[in-house]
Amino acid sequence: MTEFGDFAIAALICLGAFFLFVGSFGLAKLPDLMRRLHGPTKATTLGIGSMLIASMLYFMLKHDMVAIQELLITTFLFLTAPVTALMVAKTHILRDKKSRKKLPPTGRDIGWAVIDGPETED
Repeated sequence: MTEFGDFAIAALICLGAFFLFVGSFGLAKLPDLMRRLHGPTKATTLGIGSMLIASMLYFMLKHDMVAIQELLITTFLFLTAPVTALMVAKTHILRDKKSRKKLPPTGRDIGWAVIDGPETED
């Protein structure tokens, strides 16, 4: 393996470890759910992504093998983490009436959460 390859793998592992630490620290220390949501969805996604890319690079340079499964895991992770964060945020808005009242108006007949419909008169 080349010196540049070793350096790139080590840099990606250190970068991934840093982002994983920041994401888990944010998850533990931020005060409420909406702020805690950024720890695992942003920083931890970058951390795991760079770890998986380092692993792909290692197997490509050391064993001359393309690790398709790690590429698929990375792609799946980057596609599903934002969707999961959106669903958790919308659920929080739907269930927490106190924080829903603090939100600015949407400019539409429906509210911020998916299930909110227009007000109907009974």
